[in-house]
Amino acid sequence: MSLFVTQNPATGETVEEFETVTADGLEQALAQAQTGFEAWREVSVSERADVLRAVAKAYDERADELARTVAVEMGKPVAEAAGELKLCSMIYAWYADNGPAMLEDEVLDVPGADSSVVRRTPVGVLLGIMPWNFPHYQIARFAAPNLLLGNAILLKHAPICARSSLQVEEIMRDAGVVAGAYQNLFADNDQIATVIADPRVQGVSLTGSERAGAAVAEIAGRNLKKVVLELGGSDPFIVLESADVDAVVKAASRARLGNAGQACNAPKRMLVADPVFDEFVDKLAASFEKITPGDPTDPDVRMGPLSSRSAADALLEQVDDAVEHGATVRAGGKAVEGPGAFVEPTVLTDVTPQMRAWSEELFGPVAVVYRVADADEAVALANDSSYGLSGSVWGADADAAQAVAERLDVGMAFVNEHGTTLPGLPFGGVKRSGFGRELGPWGLDEFANKKLVRVSKGR
Repeated sequence: MSLFVTQNPATGETVEEFETVTADGLEQALAQAQTGFEAWREVSVSERADVLRAVAKAYDERADELARTVAVEMGKPVAEAAGELKLCSMIYAWYADNGPAMLEDEVLDVPGADSSVVRRTPVGVLLGIMPWNFPHYQIARFAAPNLLLGNAILLKHAPICARSSLQVEEIMRDAGVVAGAYQNLFADNDQIATVIADPRVQGVSLTGSERAGAAVAEIAGRNLKKVVLELGGSDPFIVLESADVDAVVKAASRARLGNAGQACNAPKRMLVADPVFDEFVDKLAASFEKITPGDPTDPDVRMGPLSSRSAADALLEQVDDAVEHGATVRAGGKAVEGPGAFVEPTVLTDVTPQMRAWSEELFGPVAVVYRVADADEAVALANDSSYGLSGSVWGADADAAQAVAERLDVGMAFVNEHGTTLPGLPFGGVKRSGFGRELGPWGLDEFANKKLVRVSKGR
């Protein structure tokens, strides 16, 4: 049975299968990547920027086609997929417009020589290992800065997103990326270990689970390769007493149920001040109950299925465990009958440390709401997690909310918004949420050789 299989999560139907690369094919890809890198690095930065503009244009022109593929592969509603694709276009265009200036020589005012500059140059072939939940956006965060820099990319996508990965490869080729400098790989885990160890590969970027991140980091460490990891999250969403409950519930519902809750930086733990707790929970539950999961290819559907039946089953096991140990279901809590991987939007309260839902990431449409006495208790509970991706604080007094947000042990802290992603903002976390940053100038720096060139003229 092929590893790369498209199975429509809304129907359970197997749509396509793709062959895993052979050993000879893998070696050919590595050789072509090295050759492609040598050619791509010689293309001027301005010309590479023009290629990224062409990629951005292709995303705009092919949005409907690409969105439908995403919906069939992993269940994202086409309207939501269109938003993801627009963001991709923005990322490629942003690096095309702003990246060249970031790659100009940095002149250092250090005495003892006629000149000292830091020059950002490419390091070589990179491996990207990407997840299924944002099939195009995750690639864009990694590929845009590194292609502009002059690195070459081998891209191993999630097995359920094979058609999307081929579409990205086609877009890159048609936009003008030189042959070999961007290649899709249908590789298994053993083959990926071989790629990481290969001396032609200089670094690895992975977005995925803690388990996958640890495995990749271990192999990369043994082979002295640079790694960027963006892993799981259990983001806190702190609601202060001063918050506008109606507005915050609307934001919480949108943020938690986007992509059927399958986002690393979704607000999974809602920590609500006691005076507004009951009102918040009642209104959040009512908001969730209004959402009916449906066919993701329908433009009017807001929430589709989870990515697979196994993903839905795993999530429901976590919910059932919480209920068995005393948690209260305020909305949802069950699978939707039928062949698809649909789960009702769910609100849980009274979750305690004895339950899996307390410490595990809930990767689906489940919000856990905690009652807290004040901001101090909210911060303590927020930071009592092995994760540290992002978090948000909501309140009428933005300065007071910011003071709370500053205390969160996260890579991204927001006030009166959650999970904002824009090309110029850094993305990444701390603790078991990974390390390294993507997007903005920070994404350009991760796999750049910041090379000192110091010149002393003959005396």
